[in-house]
Amino acid sequence: TAANRRALYIPPGFAHGFQTLEPDTEVWYQMTDFYQPGVTGGLRWNDPAFGIQWPLEPTAINQRDATYPDVDRGELECFRGLE
Repeated sequence: TAANRRALYIPPGFAHGFQTLEPDTEVWYQMTDFYQPGVTGGLRWNDPAFGIQWPLEPTAINQRDATYPDVDRGELECFRGLE
């Protein structure tokens, strides 16, 4: 919040997603390098392999993030049992 000024650090290479829950929210987003099209990858926000239950119905998702394909569930087997 503007009052507590806390931030969340996400290391390079980690998947991440966020949803703002308050109107007029400002997001400060930094990267370790300049954006390079074709180098980045991603996961779709509503991929059934992850079963994320977002608190609110999404109102804005950019085209790139909305069109990532479903993850191959076989690729996720190495993470089974991790918590």
